[in-house]
Amino acid sequence: MRRNVMLAALRTGTRAAIVASALAVSGSAEAQSGNPLNFLDSLFTGTLSNGNSGSPAPAQAPSASGPQPWSGEDGASGHPLMTAAAIREAAGNFDGCVAAMWPDAARRNITQDNFQRFTAGLTPDLRIMDLLDAQPEFTKSIWDYLDILVNDNRLAKGREVLAKYKAQFDATERAYGVDRYIIAAIWGIESNYSTQIGDRSVLQSTATLACIGRRQAYFKDEFLSALEILNRGDLRPEQLRGSWAGAFGPTQFMPTAFKRFAVDADGDGRRDVVDNPADLIASTANNLKKDGWQSGQSWGYEVVLPQGFNFMLADRAKTMSFGQWEQLGLKRANGQPFPATPEKAYLLAPAGAQGPGFLMLQNFRVIMKYNPAEAYALAIGHFADRLRGAPPFVQAWPREERTLSRAERLELQQLLAERGFYRGTPDGRFGGQTREALRNFQASIGAPADGFATTDVLERLRSR
Repeated sequence: MRRNVMLAALRTGTRAAIVASALAVSGSAEAQSGNPLNFLDSLFTGTLSNGNSGSPAPAQAPSASGPQPWSGEDGASGHPLMTAAAIREAAGNFDGCVAAMWPDAARRNITQDNFQRFTAGLTPDLRIMDLLDAQPEFTKSIWDYLDILVNDNRLAKGREVLAKYKAQFDATERAYGVDRYIIAAIWGIESNYSTQIGDRSVLQSTATLACIGRRQAYFKDEFLSALEILNRGDLRPEQLRGSWAGAFGPTQFMPTAFKRFAVDADGDGRRDVVDNPADLIASTANNLKKDGWQSGQSWGYEVVLPQGFNFMLADRAKTMSFGQWEQLGLKRANGQPFPATPEKAYLLAPAGAQGPGFLMLQNFRVIMKYNPAEAYALAIGHFADRLRGAPPFVQAWPREERTLSRAERLELQQLLAERGFYRGTPDGRFGGQTREALRNFQASIGAPADGFATTDVLERLRSR
């Protein structure tokens, strides 16, 4: 599931954890979810070559010429385990590394026969090393991201899925209290309704990452968890296929997330989140419920911001009641009143002063546990609303703005550092520290301190 994906960082409590240096729409998303870099990450690399946690191109789609080989180069992270020499050395000891995990497998009640059967013939997929350290040259703007993920074709397919599996969605809503439209949206965005799941062996991918590269401890757990799934008989080896980071199934579960959240909804003795719609829908709902889903509540609301608004308040850590936000001049974009609820919300302004704002509630944070990128969570929430019959967002995005290249993002951070605003290590990835530095610079020159990186802001930094 979405978890991870894409992006590059890793969230350790739920879905997966690998972040990809790609989901950097509103910030660098080194996070994790259940979608560690499958097709969604490609949205941010500019290649659209594959697709927790997106759908323009199939996740890990095979090329006409066959799988791409490893580049043979050092990884971009600079980690000592990502040098070409270290990768080759670890690959040479791959068989020994896998065999050495038998005692850990035995402690998980995996039989020796099954361990030998499922690991026999495993070879490392070194191409994954290039993907693990991918450095996207360009990222997608949030409006391009939403255009790709929330489109008419996917909405039509989503409505078909909701009708076809109405009984399963009905049962799941009764059991877990999770909105069917959110589940359908995750299914649609993670795998384009099971058409872009990924074709890499989860065992091979997680074994590779458990023995080679910079995330070995994390992926050892994923590999052993994948063996547990097979040992228990929930899934067959041919079903356990997905992204290069190990996410599998229509809603992209990592093996460890499967262990925590998968349920046998139809009572057949197997938790099949790949080919069984009842198990798939219920397991996804169980995941959201255990992450804190609030039944009957929205994920958030589009809002209009007043002129001269203080964008320093657009911060995930600064929550207020709807009444307090109204006192500051915020109004719902559709003209309707805010709901009467004691729940507090934070303001997200992904395109700064030039685009729409959103007041985000607890359920938005839950979606971000599935995949820790705000752009992803916004796409899920909006897609769910559209499936429910709501119209597109009211306000326009600043589509005339050009997305900065990685070189320009790196330069912007370096200039902010030279001027005393940024204290991190410039890496071309925009996270909270970069946005805060950018806001402080904007405030110092009397511009709206919205933290939105544009070519104009870069030029003003260059001229200071």
